[in-house]
Amino acid sequence: MKKHPRLIGLTGTNGAGKGEVAAYLVKKGYEYFSLSDLIRDELNKRDEEVTRDNLIKMGNHLRQKYGADILARQVMKKIKGKAVVDSIRNPKEVEYLGRQKDFVLLSIDAPVGLRYERVRQRGRIESALNLEEFIRKEEEEMTSRKNGQQLRNCMSLADIILINDGTLEDLYQKLEALL
Repeated sequence: MKKHPRLIGLTGTNGAGKGEVAAYLVKKGYEYFSLSDLIRDELNKRDEEVTRDNLIKMGNHLRQKYGADILARQVMKKIKGKAVVDSIRNPKEVEYLGRQKDFVLLSIDAPVGLRYERVRQRGRIESALNLEEFIRKEEEEMTSRKNGQQLRNCMSLADIILINDGTLEDLYQKLEALL
């Protein structure tokens, strides 16, 4: 990883540990921003329920209407110093953020069964009552639609791939080694 990047982007699969990575970086002095929070704000403005399905639909709608990099453009207006940007799901977001000074993209992943169990344990089943539904829901985020979620494509653009298949302590050690 670049020595002390100013801007760290996070992409990766559901339940892989992006939130834990973000929390770790916040403890290291990074300010936290989430592209999903921008979508949540939009859903709240429209008085729509904040569900995973609605987040996906609204994010895709915003990208279709304002351009695939709209969320990245909006979040950069809020960033003043060192920051971690979570929930990157479209290559145009990566491209836009990549033009910023000292940007590094981390891809966080873990085996699907482990991720499903993590999501279940945190009480966020999010439209998936079993592992098969969890996998199907995830496939919706792996499309190649121009203004849709393209999680797999974003992950392939990462500067660093981090497999989070151990304990939290293991994850922190991996992050410490990167930083």
